Amino acid sequence: MINFINMQKLNLLLVLVFTAFELVAQTRVVAECTVNYSIQINDAQTNDKETEALLKSSSKTVYIKGNDSRVDLISTSFLQTLIYDRSTGNAVIMRELGANKFMTKLDNKAWLAQNAKFVGMTITYINDTKSILGYECKKAILQLQDGTSFTAYYALAIAPSVKEFEYQFKDIPGFVLEYETLGEKGQKITYTATRINLNPVPASKFDLPTSGYRLLN
Repeated sequence: MINFINMQKLNLLLVLVFTAFELVAQTRVVAECTVNYSIQINDAQTNDKETEALLKSSSKTVYIKGNDSRVDLISTSFLQTLIYDRSTGNAVIMRELGANKFMTKLDNKAWLAQNAKFVGMTITYINDTKSILGYECKKAILQLQDGTSFTAYYALAIAPSVKEFEYQFKDIPGFVLEYETLGEKGQKITYTATRINLNPVPASKFDLPTSGYRLLN
């Protein structure tokens, strides 16, 4: 009887192991891609028409190349570029406001401090799915320690070669193609992938300008 129970436990363990290997094998790590996202405000009752119009005219583009990532947030009055190097854990944030250009360099310690609010975050995986750009995406609910929660949909079939540039998604087992954030006035904002290009990304996308920017601490 004891041997029979032990065999059952062993068989169950083997099933779990093979299932884990199967899931890993099904996920393709993408080391070269460009992903475009649309930005929409969710609260239909918002009275902030200026913010709503600004978001509708804004976009987000993510570039992945090996250990490097770049995120461009573009609007009619604002441009922000984040370049993150996974090999060092360092990041650079560049902002353009009209004719004014600012650059902030963050070492690994500073980058972790900037994302401290995501430490201790819990992730709950839900069975809900939706199709985004032909990829079946599963739902996850992320909850911060302060009680704030938001949802994300991720494609299990693909995963970026570098995740830490969006620190809140570093433990998600796939490529996040849709997610929510909270705006400055508490309104929910949704980012949804509208295009994925798997062609190689030029290395020049990750070059830092040597002039024209005011360096901030």
